[in-house]
Amino acid sequence: MKIEEIKEWKKKVEDHLGMEIREKKEFSPESIPQEEEELQRFLARHIDCTILNPHATLKEVESVCREAKEWGFWEVIVNPFYVPTCAQFLGGTKTIVGVAVGFPLGQNKPEIKAREARLAFQEGAREADMVINLGALKNGDWKLVYQDIRGVVEEMSPRIIKVVLENCYLSTEEKVVGCLIAQAAGAHFVKTSTGFGSGGATVEDVELMRQVVGESMGVKAAGGIRSREIALQMIKAGANRLGTSSGVKIMKGE
Repeated sequence: MKIEEIKEWKKKVEDHLGMEIREKKEFSPESIPQEEEELQRFLARHIDCTILNPHATLKEVESVCREAKEWGFWEVIVNPFYVPTCAQFLGGTKTIVGVAVGFPLGQNKPEIKAREARLAFQEGAREADMVINLGALKNGDWKLVYQDIRGVVEEMSPRIIKVVLENCYLSTEEKVVGCLIAQAAGAHFVKTSTGFGSGGATVEDVELMRQVVGESMGVKAAGGIRSREIALQMIKAGANRLGTSSGVKIMKGE
């Protein structure tokens, strides 16, 4: 999408919400190291290791935490039930705990998502990946989408909030609007996918999201990132966080 078109959509969102979307420099592009040891450190701090399937056992969650500690991943993201377990297991390490909010459908009411985020924070979560209300976005109810995100931002402040757009169900214009609303609501990242939809991250979507938010927000690619090759493609396209359950494979260069 052309810059002029993005500016037009930004003006539409600002007019609809009755507010100015301010730009700030929060995330600068990083060069990818060539030496293997440096590259591994670089990749590790970009990886959000996930275990979000509904049948995950305690043993499996602890195994993911153990891998995250060993490889130095930035974060382990789990459903709310396992937040206290991960917080205890990862205590004293550099790896933080993240929680999935309104996952994976995003159809909870805003106040439910906010309470879910607050409880997870109290139990040890330091970041949240929240799924937007896709129906509201597609209905053109941008104010509800804003309120949905803003409620979680306020409950978790100053902690990091990543907003999952689930791009596989959105038009190009809806992706742009979703990014702009997330920016207006004070979120810190926009994210491509839950990994539970009909499609995952694509280079084209990451490039578009980075084009929309510039350096004001982070961009997280998630869904289908199962190799180092794909991980590096996403980073080159503009992602500065990767959601994956294949972190160890990526670190090993597989």
